[in-house]
Amino acid sequence: MRAVSVSTFPALSPLSIGNVNIGFPVVQAALSGYSDLPMRVIARQHGASYAICEVMLDQFLLALSKRQKTKHFLDIHPTEHPVGGQLMGAEPEQFAMGALKLVEAGFDIIDVNFGCPVKKVLGRCRGGFHLSQPDVAIDILRRTRDIVPQQIPVTVKMRRGIDDSAESRDKFFQILDGAMNAGLAAATVHGRTVQQRYVGPSRWSFLSEVKQHVGARMRILGSGDLFTAEDCLRMIEETGIDGVTVARGAIGNPWIFQQAKALAEGLPKPSPPDLNEQAAVMRAHFQLCMQTYTEQRAPLLMRKFCIKYSQCHPRHEEVRLDMTRIRTAEEFEQMLSKHYSENGGGRYIPREAHGSQEEC
Repeated sequence: MRAVSVSTFPALSPLSIGNVNIGFPVVQAALSGYSDLPMRVIARQHGASYAICEVMLDQFLLALSKRQKTKHFLDIHPTEHPVGGQLMGAEPEQFAMGALKLVEAGFDIIDVNFGCPVKKVLGRCRGGFHLSQPDVAIDILRRTRDIVPQQIPVTVKMRRGIDDSAESRDKFFQILDGAMNAGLAAATVHGRTVQQRYVGPSRWSFLSEVKQHVGARMRILGSGDLFTAEDCLRMIEETGIDGVTVARGAIGNPWIFQQAKALAEGLPKPSPPDLNEQAAVMRAHFQLCMQTYTEQRAPLLMRKFCIKYSQCHPRHEEVRLDMTRIRTAEEFEQMLSKHYSENGGGRYIPREAHGSQEEC
């Protein structure tokens, strides 16, 4: 990969999706088990102009009650608009009704998931499975667009196909054309196939083909292998797409958004957050977790985020080990006192530390 200096990046055009003005075109993707209200709010506070909630099943939404244990799925913080709600399902009619639940909850954009490559999802004819059946996929998109009020944009998340066959490619573009004809405002395209899951490189050149295919008729956002601020800007520069959605690269690293914004403005890349800043962000994230879930549930739910935040610490292996043991709010504070009480420099998270969390 070529080295990129701050001066090589061209100015970026602000992103809009339908009638929703997003702004800076580097946004937070939907991440199963991660992109809940606390993560989205923290991302927005650090420069993400838009974020999408973790994917929800249509049948789950239709059965959702206001019980404390599940109501958080539809919670939206007053400061996070615009925010997207992502939906996944199998049956067109039920799918459309699920979309309506997201509208009623207050999401500004409804995103249809045709990209999830997880085996149990595919086995139930959901997510990426729809890329194998264009007629059903297009029916879902049409019904969803018809039931969602016109002022609320509908978008779709796709991978570049089930596999690398010519048949899969044809089906991808058939669905993409169907999305445009149905009135969808944007598509997010992951450069890997469903078969690849998270293994092997994301084919960015395919994103260029997609953008050339749709022209100005539809906004195209890219996804896949975005682990640094430079990656985000380089994808836009090399492919001509309208924006990018950061997935794994944003877990425990909300600073990636402000770093990308600085580079896009021709400024030097900000230094990694120091230990004081890391601790402050984790505390704010923990407080949001307690408000969203309850003080009892928050420590265990926060632990997976803490493990990711630890990658910014110079003694990350030692810190990570202590973070895996957090059971209570008191233990969370003890961990911060032990590892973050004395300030020092942080580090940029290396690519190999991002793992393979499910980006749906």
